Amino acid sequence: MTPLARTASARLAAPSIRCLLRRAHDGSARLGRALAAAAATLLVAGCAAPDARLASGPAPDGTGDLGVVIERGSGSVSIVNTSRMQALGRIEGLGDLSHASVVFSRDGGHAYVFGRDGALTKVSLVQQRIEARVQQAGNSIGGAISADGTLVAAQNYTPGGVKVFDARTLELVADIPAEFEPGKLSRVVGLADLPGQRFIYSLFDADQIWIADLSDRKQPRLTKFTGVGRQPYDALVTPNGRHYIAGLFGEDGLAMIDLWAPQPQVRRILGGYGRGQEPLPVFKMPHLRGWAVAGRHAWLPAIGRHEVLIVDTETWAEVGRVPVAGQPVFVMARPDGRQVWVNFAVPDYDRVQVIDTQSRQVVSTLTPGAAVLHMEFTPRGDAVWISSRDANRVSVIDTASFATLGTLEMPAPSGIFFTSRAARMGF
Repeated sequence: MTPLARTASARLAAPSIRCLLRRAHDGSARLGRALAAAAATLLVAGCAAPDARLASGPAPDGTGDLGVVIERGSGSVSIVNTSRMQALGRIEGLGDLSHASVVFSRDGGHAYVFGRDGALTKVSLVQQRIEARVQQAGNSIGGAISADGTLVAAQNYTPGGVKVFDARTLELVADIPAEFEPGKLSRVVGLADLPGQRFIYSLFDADQIWIADLSDRKQPRLTKFTGVGRQPYDALVTPNGRHYIAGLFGEDGLAMIDLWAPQPQVRRILGGYGRGQEPLPVFKMPHLRGWAVAGRHAWLPAIGRHEVLIVDTETWAEVGRVPVAGQPVFVMARPDGRQVWVNFAVPDYDRVQVIDTQSRQVVSTLTPGAAVLHMEFTPRGDAVWISSRDANRVSVIDTASFATLGTLEMPAPSGIFFTSRAARMGF
């Protein structure tokens, strides 16, 4: 240490030393010796950085680095760190997770797990424990959280409808049956959040789309769109929140609503995209919730076909198709839109294909393990995590080189969800 630095340190420590010495003068000899030692410690500490004491002990994980992996066979979830590619802990006792989904609180500190058995569980990622749990239905396939983070909504098969809960306590706020005719309830699918305390969802059995506005929690206001097409099975909200697009299982085509329009109406797009062709048996329902919107184009799975459809989001007309290895389930765009990753139904569910969005060609075919069920990109898309249920592992793949960066052994992993979803609409 230079003479100047020693002088500065001494000046910083001097007031504390003088105070201690005054107290030592008035006390016993033993107290004096203790205080003198403390004064020497202060003098040494004056040479250290002001925040050196904060460096002791392991630094906590920031919630933006966390995620969860569903372990469907054991009814548990693993909390993972996406940068270190590590599992941090396991939370058990979450029931039937054979078709589970997850949304996150706005701060990324809590995960809301929707089980197939109708249970809704609030999990603390930081403390790695269950904070609240409610058995809210008999059969459920997912949910959403409101834009302001105060409401959590579950979409239910049995009984058909939507239930809305206080995000902090999981107390029931509203029960909205999907009663489309007297005594008839529809299964609800395609639930997504909209700006404000609003949720949009599809009624599979009623061929309808509803919007529920919870601005007044005691009297939710419903807007209903009828005759949207046969059997809407899943849906997505475009990244800007403008368009809600529902896939139709009962016919070739999709239903779309422009939510920015003064008087929104349902518009049919891609009608008869399989016209003149014999559809293949559908072994697994495709999913639209991958936010497969890359730049100006939407990339969508074709039901019963080995194709990915490309749609211009300005005109909503089909502008191309890409042949793929099997029936696509998830068609997911990398965050920058440069790639689209596709996994498949049986018998091709051991493969993943990567489409280059500029050339519109498959540029890589990967085989990460039997029964690929889900994919999740890291927040900026440098890697993708892929679950292989029958191989009991999650693979982390570099999206530039397609090399495997690491693997995590887990029992029957399925859904993968990262807290970066907390900042995205429709996730």
